[in-house]
Amino acid sequence: MCRHLARLGEPRTLQEVVDAPRYSLMTQSWSPRLQRHGTVNVDGFGAGWYVEGRDEPVRYRRNQPIWTDASFASLAPTIASSCMVAALRSATPGFAHDESSAAPFTHGRYLFSHNGRLEDYPTARKALWAEASTTRDALAAVDSALLFGLAVASWESGASLPDGLVAAARAVLDHGGGRLTMLAADGVSVAGVVVGEPMHLLETDTGTVVASEPHDDGPWRELADLTVVHVTAYGTTETAL
Repeated sequence: MCRHLARLGEPRTLQEVVDAPRYSLMTQSWSPRLQRHGTVNVDGFGAGWYVEGRDEPVRYRRNQPIWTDASFASLAPTIASSCMVAALRSATPGFAHDESSAAPFTHGRYLFSHNGRLEDYPTARKALWAEASTTRDALAAVDSALLFGLAVASWESGASLPDGLVAAARAVLDHGGGRLTMLAADGVSVAGVVVGEPMHLLETDTGTVVASEPHDDGPWRELADLTVVHVTAYGTTETAL
């Protein structure tokens, strides 16, 4: 399926996080080590990050393989952030291949990424469309957009970052289910929900990364399925979905 990561900690450049590690997202675009569905991730990519003095994140997306984008290679060493989300896309057959379908999605201060697929998207969309936000990215022609719309609706109703993901996951699990592993960030924290697609956690003195697969040989550990993870400046919590 897709590959993604979220990081919170001391500022690092996009190059340091996305490209430099031995098994980085860049490498995972053509040679993922732990991917269960699909073999490459060449149907688009994106990165979102936060800068001082701006509440909303900055986002960069393309509908091409990450290694073919010379502009991203040029800007990545110059952009540093303490909070970011980056993703590669392996498109599910039947969904659009345009840039609007590539994560991360964004609304207000939020960034969002989904790894997996809705098992019965038509049924879920029919049942849940009225409950989802219709913010622009939630209208993208891809199943991930429905999850994003449901999460945004919860966030706008006052839910915390992890609780918005939980609400989206539970809603879709009640209407067809699927592989619903998600990541989100709001500039000061990172959250994830593990449903059917693995995620791994790395905690160091300089920051915490939650990712589809380890990007180096550090002391990563795999999160249990049906786990909710929340990373803040005060530490990391894990709870059952």
